[in-house]
Amino acid sequence: MSRSGQSHILAIGGGSFRPSRRHGQLEASALLRYGLDLTGQDRPKLGLVATATGDAADWVLKMYGAFAGWDVELSHLTVFPMPNVADPRAWILEQDMIYVSGGSVANLMALWRLHGLDEAFEEAWRAGVVLSGQSAGALCWHVGGNTDSFGPDLRVWAEGMALLPYSCGVHYNSEPQRRPLLQRSVADGELPGGYAADEGVGLHYVGTEFIQAVSVEPAAFAYKVETDDAGKVKEFRIEPRLLTP
Repeated sequence: MSRSGQSHILAIGGGSFRPSRRHGQLEASALLRYGLDLTGQDRPKLGLVATATGDAADWVLKMYGAFAGWDVELSHLTVFPMPNVADPRAWILEQDMIYVSGGSVANLMALWRLHGLDEAFEEAWRAGVVLSGQSAGALCWHVGGNTDSFGPDLRVWAEGMALLPYSCGVHYNSEPQRRPLLQRSVADGELPGGYAADEGVGLHYVGTEFIQAVSVEPAAFAYKVETDDAGKVKEFRIEPRLLTP
């Protein structure tokens, strides 16, 4: 484990992977290198979870390929048509870092709760396993945010695990519905105040405390979204630390 006695979450707004020079393949970005470094392991065990895609086999294979040449020990967890490991809880606890893909966060949480994976992930987080993910894989650790799980018009969603007592915004500078809906839902009290990330930006929490934002995009930012004493929503831009490729 990172097993430094600290609990880390890296919530990524977008940009975990980028197109590879190998046709049709992907490369993992420096955001994931940053997460792996948090484990404190020379050859970390990285567990890939694609529940939000319905465990799409092609996406799982692309994620494996994205780490070609990286000194990591890869494995994955699926729940369709049945769990691919005998003891999912034990598999989760054996990892140094978990990466959860994007997709449908509503379906992801329903399946995790059905299989008891939410409890296993919380146990792992408290034990020092680094939890990470993009989009749905970022929202799930928070109270909620907004999602296209129900259709192209985004909806407010507040059924997350709430390991982090905040709302979360993802794809903040690339999908026009995201920012106004998050601001409105925080102002209306449907969601608590929280943090948002542009494409290429990750939000790093230690325990439940936001520590810093990191980025692979020079012009991308993170944001704090909260209400003031008058109940009006305020958004504060956070300058991320730029990671080297």
